Amino acid sequence: MTKILIVEDEKHIAEGLKINLTLLGHQVVHAANGIEGLKAWRSENPDLIVLDIMMPALDGYGVLQEIRGEDKKIPILILSAKDEAKDKIKAFKKGVDDYLAKPFNLDEFLLRVDRLLTQSSWYSEKAPGGILEGTKLEKFQFGANTIFFDLLKAETASGGIELTSQEVKVLRLFVGNPKIPLSRKDLLEFGWGYSQETSTRTVDNFLVRFRKYFEEDPKDPKFFISQRSVGYVFEPGSE
Repeated sequence: MTKILIVEDEKHIAEGLKINLTLLGHQVVHAANGIEGLKAWRSENPDLIVLDIMMPALDGYGVLQEIRGEDKKIPILILSAKDEAKDKIKAFKKGVDDYLAKPFNLDEFLLRVDRLLTQSSWYSEKAPGGILEGTKLEKFQFGANTIFFDLLKAETASGGIELTSQEVKVLRLFVGNPKIPLSRKDLLEFGWGYSQETSTRTVDNFLVRFRKYFEEDPKDPKFFISQRSVGYVFEPGSE
């Protein structure tokens, strides 16, 4: 059963959301202000947070910033009467996953919740280093590509590809950490376990291979991006 934390000071809105989410089988926890919201986030370990912006004690931006300082992955949906573009931009810059203005359509809200929970289920538990060890998905699609992890295969715009088990292991790591810079150290540690036979050059060679497999133009990659002095970032594009 998934647990959803609602941080909302308008009691009638919170109660209405709680009833509808509970009917769909979710466990719902309600916090009436930002301070209570942070306490509930730490104690309840929710799978998703529904967050209002205008609240007493600590507003939604403050809650969002505090959570994102410690947890980059938990999906957060803002519900707010603030509907101007500048408010949405501010929220997205601070790390919110979705934004819905009040008044809102209940069916749309429930669909957005379902989408966020589905996306969060793509990822495994956090590894000791803070990144994720890799996705547990059987397959993943991005652009014109589909990776079939368990079959050690991929379909691309150029045709089918047979993947090695090591390639799949590293691809799982990238797919499990979208838009997060992974250093060569991270990739070596979680992709190869710091085998004595591997080096940072090995990582670079794998990225050359992935670009050849999955990029339309390997010299101008859109999915597997280099970050100077950092490592690589996987950008799957919009879902």
